[in-house]
Amino acid sequence: MPRPVFLVGREELLADLDARLSAGDRADPRVVALCGLGGAGKTSVAVEYAHRHLARLGIVWQFPAEEPTALAAGFGDLAAQLGARDLLDTSDPVAQVHAVLAARPGDWLLVFDNAPGLAALQGVLPPAGHGQVLITSQNPHWGGRQAVDVPMLDTDIAAAFLLTRTGSADQGAARQLADELGGLPVALEQACAYMQAAGRSVVRYLDIFRQRRADLLAAGEIAGYDKQVTTTWALAFDQLQHVSPQAIGLLRLLACCAPEAIPLHLLLQPRPELAESLDPQVASLIHPLLEDPVAADGAVAALRRYSLISRPVDDLVSVHRLVQAVALAQLPADQAGNWRQAARSLVNAALPADTAHPKTWPICAALLPHMQATHQADNAAMARVVRFLGDSGSYSAARVLQQQIVDARQRVLGVEHPVTLTARASLAHWTGEAGDPAAARDQYAALLPVRERVSGVEHPDTLTARASLAHWTGRAGDPAAARDQYAALLPVRERVSGVEHPDTLIARGHLARWTARARDPAAARDQYAALLPLVEHVLGDDHPETLTARANLAYLTGETGDPVTARDQYAALLPVRERVSGVEHPVTLTARASLAHWTGRAGDPAAARDQYAALLPVRERVSGVEHPDTLTARASLAHWTGRAGDPAAARDQYAALLPVRERVSGVEHPDTLTARASLAHWTGEAGDPAAARDQYAALLPVRERVLGVEHTLTTRASLAHWAGRAIRPRPATNTPSSSNAAKGATQCSRSPGA
Repeated sequence: MPRPVFLVGREELLADLDARLSAGDRADPRVVALCGLGGAGKTSVAVEYAHRHLARLGIVWQFPAEEPTALAAGFGDLAAQLGARDLLDTSDPVAQVHAVLAARPGDWLLVFDNAPGLAALQGVLPPAGHGQVLITSQNPHWGGRQAVDVPMLDTDIAAAFLLTRTGSADQGAARQLADELGGLPVALEQACAYMQAAGRSVVRYLDIFRQRRADLLAAGEIAGYDKQVTTTWALAFDQLQHVSPQAIGLLRLLACCAPEAIPLHLLLQPRPELAESLDPQVASLIHPLLEDPVAADGAVAALRRYSLISRPVDDLVSVHRLVQAVALAQLPADQAGNWRQAARSLVNAALPADTAHPKTWPICAALLPHMQATHQADNAAMARVVRFLGDSGSYSAARVLQQQIVDARQRVLGVEHPVTLTARASLAHWTGEAGDPAAARDQYAALLPVRERVSGVEHPDTLTARASLAHWTGRAGDPAAARDQYAALLPVRERVSGVEHPDTLIARGHLARWTARARDPAAARDQYAALLPLVEHVLGDDHPETLTARANLAYLTGETGDPVTARDQYAALLPVRERVSGVEHPVTLTARASLAHWTGRAGDPAAARDQYAALLPVRERVSGVEHPDTLTARASLAHWTGRAGDPAAARDQYAALLPVRERVSGVEHPDTLTARASLAHWTGEAGDPAAARDQYAALLPVRERVLGVEHTLTTRASLAHWAGRAIRPRPATNTPSSSNAAKGATQCSRSPGA
């Protein structure tokens, strides 16, 4: 074939080929098989390699290896070109060619193009001679021979190709189109051919492609190539349909998922509960895959023979997005809809019912992109996905997805439908958790009158909205208002639900909590002390709400000046938490953190440091290294490390923590600002008061803007403290500063258990 005119992004691959085919001084031919999806450019790479080495290769010949007849004819032509028929008295052109190649002293190259597999080349690969054999194939299985994958083009390279071929300067549109085409060379070339023939710009082609993907994949004639994207895999689909219908079924199922990292082990599980809900034709192809692992493995192997899916790694496979599009485009609309329903049902069935438990999070993470690919935003199952995202610490992602759910609910059900209002409440909650409590408060304030009008002022959902408004009012910086709102809500709860109803008890607990935050810890302690026996009576000694009430009573006992009793109460609570919830449940880990906190406050900072040091790796394993609770544990470890007499180590730990806090929570999140203050404090305690002064000076205006001037008095005092220390030497001492400003500046991110 002629040398490719446009070949980009293949220099590393060509260099690898050169190294593999030219290495050593072997007596037998060196063999490499270029493998990959149809349209990936395997033949172009092989032809380019051949053209680059024509000067040193005495013989170069390209065989069409897809059909035995054409392959045999190719050997006859080569034998004639070599004059082998005159030299050898045989009617076998393959043997003639092999004999000539074995006797030649110089190098040569044979290219077997589009070979179905190793069996198709049995007896035709030259057994001897100092030469090279290059095979192109969709089949990745070549035994002990060297198989080299031909990948898709990188997005940057594919976008540059589009710009060069079309003369466009719209880099943004080119990158988007490169993504849509998945870096598939044949699709990129076909798109360019279409744009040049029709006079379309890249951005206009992109718009049309998104609306009429199947039509454009069948349009655009490529010079020197007789196929479009839709026909590139037609033979593979046709052969699979006859040889392995279940493989086609699996491909259609995977075509409905996201392209990357499809967890076969989660999807292909027995699902007898779905028997009645699936289309009979779809079910006939899917059920053997669900019930029989051997049948599933056979379907995977069949798809791999044509590189229609990636090699399974840890039961994860990928499917090129255009293979997905073509696989579904071949079906009538109703059949494609049946396959989408099947994929939706299987993904939904694989999603754990309780996505709040950390043990389910790896499964949820694996299914997340496929839930989004198979489910509309208004599907009820998406609420479980939001719950997973939020509970696992991805608050911003939870908020973004919940906004999509709200938009879909409003569009489908209307703005005042009760389900829409519930979705709005969830959006407000995750908005607050994502670091914007003021916006959460405002969203609940806007939601409440609608709830009252739609559901009634004493409906449980309305009372829940009132409670949430109070909660986020407090989180937004007004604990006194939160306390007063809960105080007004409590008698309504008691009248509507009863004084011993769990919702009433929860409201009493929140009233106590915000009473404490409103700087009245003694009153809050007494409220919890009165609440605890009532919760134990109604819910039982081991109920999670009872244990939460015990934890909050212990916390407030410490806050009112008795850290020793608080420590002892947490020490008594922890084994109960471990028995009831498990040793690695988040609430158990919070109890461990609280025990460590009050151990330090009771006068043993070294023990607190050691307890946090033991807790941190468990937090990282259970919740993830960037979960907010993990970051809080890191902050607490740094805090007590400093209190235990090692300010330099505390400084270094906060310095390592701060960029993670900024990335996870945002540069102006309260916890990030607390980490900055703590870094400044321990920088000063480690002997650099000038740097501490400068860090506080940079922090103060940010805190004033985010929290308000009235909430920055401690920061201002710390700035004054270190400014003074920077101009006068500090007296010799072996313990960290005990000034009130220094104490206030180095509180942990959040007191655990509060």
